[in-house]
Amino acid sequence: MAIATINPFTGYTEQTFEPHDEAEVERRIAAAESTFLALRSTTFAERAEWMRAAAQLLEDDVDQVARLITVEMGRPIKAARAEVLKSAKGMRYYAEHAEEFLAPEALADPAAVNASAAGTRYAPIGIVLAVMPWNYPLWQVLRFAAPALMAGNTGLLKHASNVPQAALYLDTLFERGGFPAGAFHTLLIPASGVERVLRDPRIKAATLTGSEPAGRSLGSIAGSEVKHVVLELGGSDPFIVLATADLDAASTVAVTARNQNNGQSCIAAKRFIVHTDVYDEFLRLFTDKVEALTVGDPLDESTDVGPLATESGRAELAELVVDATTKGATVLTGGTVPERPGWFYPPTVIEGITPEMRLHLEEAFGPVASVYRVADRDEALAVANGTTFGLSSAVWTNDPDEEEWFIQNLDAGAVFVNGMTISYPELPFGGVKDSGVGRELAAAGIREFCNLKTVWKG
Repeated sequence: MAIATINPFTGYTEQTFEPHDEAEVERRIAAAESTFLALRSTTFAERAEWMRAAAQLLEDDVDQVARLITVEMGRPIKAARAEVLKSAKGMRYYAEHAEEFLAPEALADPAAVNASAAGTRYAPIGIVLAVMPWNYPLWQVLRFAAPALMAGNTGLLKHASNVPQAALYLDTLFERGGFPAGAFHTLLIPASGVERVLRDPRIKAATLTGSEPAGRSLGSIAGSEVKHVVLELGGSDPFIVLATADLDAASTVAVTARNQNNGQSCIAAKRFIVHTDVYDEFLRLFTDKVEALTVGDPLDESTDVGPLATESGRAELAELVVDATTKGATVLTGGTVPERPGWFYPPTVIEGITPEMRLHLEEAFGPVASVYRVADRDEALAVANGTTFGLSSAVWTNDPDEEEWFIQNLDAGAVFVNGMTISYPELPFGGVKDSGVGRELAAAGIREFCNLKTVWKG
């Protein structure tokens, strides 16, 4: 894939970029290495001051950066602004809490280990390579970069090739805020160039958000080099609606949960698993509300759903729907590629999904909602857990016992009760099974790229 801004609303290539050559990649790795040796000796207070300044710069640039995001990957402009502001909030969160999260911990009874004092400390590890996707081109990067830099690490970003302007904006953001030159830089390289960088001994760890195949590839390379990774991969999140649920609220939230970011979110609800007693009413409410969404120009303030980010992504989504309908599923709304410019796919509701259909097991990365009718909570759980993914989940019920039962038994990195999955700086984020390893955000996220060092004093 060329490194280029291709407007998904028009299909027009707005700008192309030359990849960094080997000499430039080497210069940036070397700068990150030398900067790490200095950055790790700075104080939390110094790094927090720089981080807050970078967050303020991002907020000051909100309109410019939001438009850039929308033009590069089609995110509706209102949501793009929200992403920019959320990213700045995350940066401030780590500026405020990094020192607390990485504070030394003393063993309460050092005599138990024959010491006068003992405990643990967190130390930065060096350069962390981030391989990031296009769907949240700021937030995905900054939720890694803010904790990594606050811990005293340096970072290198290999961003998705279709969001190069976002990547280049981030290339200078931290230095503009006051961090030393080399603390964080973008590498404009193709996916084929990642392995060489990751195998460089100066790179100490890597983080990837993306597809399961990409995660397996990066994880296997890192494993062969004995380097730590955090992988946040695909999801086919269940949205379970039980008999006691508030159907009006559940159906309203379900529309947002499925169609946020034009349906292109790893944590978007994708499978709607509904108790038979409320199935017909929920489906009626849900379908009506999906049909009320405004599809159009993502730069228009009134647009709810814009185009998909890539032409190939739309083709893959359409193939999943065709496969399902060919095998007996029923489309209630949407389901066909429109005859208009841009890479649009309509918000779609489809029922009658069976195990032989690809939609049953594969992630639909776009605004397609698969709806399942289940007889009881046991069947709901079986359907919910019946994929290789385990990123997040949502359960709608007003029965406390039922709520606790699903919290205990869902195979997922998170369970949201009577709400939709959202990432917050204050809460750990990540999945199980094929949805990845490790955690981002909260205290867990900053500790992933630190050396947990045991200290013993005689």
